[in-house]
Amino acid sequence: MALDLVPAWPAVGSLAGGAGALALAWAIREHRGRPGVDWFLGVFAAQATWCLSYGVGLLVSEPAIRAALEATMWLGVIWTGIAFLGFALEYTGRSDVVRSRLFAAVVGFGALSSALVVTNSLHGVFWTDFARDPVFGVETVSYAFGPWAYLTVAAETVLVASAVFLLVDTLLSYGPLYRRESAAVALSSLPPGFALVAWALALGPVPQLQLAPVMFVPHLLLDAYAFDRAEMFDRNPTTSRAAERTAIDDLRDPIVALALDRRIVRINPAAETVLGVDAQTARDRPLADFLDLPVRIGDAGEGEPDGGESGPDDEAGGSRETVEIDAGDGARSRTYAVSVSRLTDPNGTHVGYTLVLSDVTDRERRRQQLEVLNRILRHNLRNDAGVVRGYGEILRDRVDDSELVQMADAVERRAGALAALGEKAGTVERLLEDRDPEPTDVRDLVTSAVADARGRDDAAIELAVDGEPTTADGGAATSVGERTTGDADDDEWVTRVRLDALRAVVENTVENALDHHDGQGTERDDGGAWVRVALRREERGGDGGHEGEGDARFVLAVADDGPGIPEHEVEAVESGRETALEHGSGLGLWVVAWGAAAVGADVEYADREPRGTRVTVSVPVVDDL
Repeated sequence: MALDLVPAWPAVGSLAGGAGALALAWAIREHRGRPGVDWFLGVFAAQATWCLSYGVGLLVSEPAIRAALEATMWLGVIWTGIAFLGFALEYTGRSDVVRSRLFAAVVGFGALSSALVVTNSLHGVFWTDFARDPVFGVETVSYAFGPWAYLTVAAETVLVASAVFLLVDTLLSYGPLYRRESAAVALSSLPPGFALVAWALALGPVPQLQLAPVMFVPHLLLDAYAFDRAEMFDRNPTTSRAAERTAIDDLRDPIVALALDRRIVRINPAAETVLGVDAQTARDRPLADFLDLPVRIGDAGEGEPDGGESGPDDEAGGSRETVEIDAGDGARSRTYAVSVSRLTDPNGTHVGYTLVLSDVTDRERRRQQLEVLNRILRHNLRNDAGVVRGYGEILRDRVDDSELVQMADAVERRAGALAALGEKAGTVERLLEDRDPEPTDVRDLVTSAVADARGRDDAAIELAVDGEPTTADGGAATSVGERTTGDADDDEWVTRVRLDALRAVVENTVENALDHHDGQGTERDDGGAWVRVALRREERGGDGGHEGEGDARFVLAVADDGPGIPEHEVEAVESGRETALEHGSGLGLWVVAWGAAAVGADVEYADREPRGTRVTVSVPVVDDL
């Protein structure tokens, strides 16, 4: 046999395994202090004790010394599994488990086993009938395993298997980042582990020979690969796991992780404060014990054993419902937006739910204030302005003094302006609502808005679509789904957009040009209001063909010959806030800005020569209809 060419090869292999363990321990000593390193040094120390004691024992025939070396070998067996589990826990970011009572019990078992193996001659719980039984030219021994020896091998197997599971879980959870390190260390434990079990069960033609120390040679080669080539301790999963824990614990929003049966698995410190319970007490208790939610979390038992979704909004990131929760410090209740999403493992299996509570108290208070203010503007102000306007008309018709007539006209005009302001407030309220986009023909919408403006004002309004003059028949803008006829070019003017928001942009852009005209225009002989509306489709980032449709935009240009928009009003809208020095004279520009934001459009203001303003609105084309 090939093995016969190497005298005492079991001893040589065992000693090589021990020497390799010491060499690797020396190589990684410089990494001490990093997660898992100290435990890994313990693994190598236990392995070296195991291999060297057994290897030297195979060369010793004196019974007392041989028995002492066998006991020392068992010490290595006992502590290898414990140290390997400690390494796996700390390396994968579970150092809190190492400090737990459970792990302390594991260490206690190791200490008890060590005491029993050292005093085996007094009680024989590890072995009896110790006898010399040489094979392959080495001093192997045979003895009957005691109950504690079997328990030790079983415990060693469980501990190593648990460590391997943690490393494999890391491999699956973090993908390629730690794949080589985790796979190498997990696989390295298999050869000596199987050899130890085979020896304990007396399997094979030479049951008295333990091959586990020899199997540490491939084990150590895999370990060397892991922390040398793959830089095992320069980057480890502790960083990723700590980042995950920190990302949850440091968030100001309360977060609750739920199992499929809606029992609490984990809560962050913010959730402890809001729910008024600590994480340890809340764990494994139903969420309903602490919080009455306005949304449904799953629907187990109705055709979907793992639970369904909490509502129609879940696929988009959770529910939009809110819940009132009394503050734990005795302060007034706070309002939280409830978001529920499915929790899945790396394989996509549904394993639970994540509940996020976002404090929207201030937002809800502002919303209520806005609703009240809007109601006042829309109803009280509009109604009172209507009364004032009516009296202004009566006064104008009944007085003969020209100066009083002018005053009555001014009253009527200002009252009309106030009523219009109330209508715009209603438009603002609608823009702030959440509405779904729909396929909309932009050409029809612009044509309809221009027709409405022509019907209300004595103004010259020109309309050109793609450079061609177009008549406006006053038809209403419709969504694509309402059309009954059309040609092949219709789809060129369709985008998926909020119809109400885009119409508000077009209408207010034209109205602003008309309402603020001063009657001193240059385009008409009488100096009256003149507005030119142009619409075109513009391809960007392509060759002008349909290949560039992803970058296509509808460009609406509204030009007038009025006095122009004061620079401070444009600056106020573009900066997003008004001050005492920079503010608008109305809501028109703000409606345009908010409507454009709702449809993802860009708005630019520029002076027009010789007089007036040019407003350009660029609307993205969304082809996903």
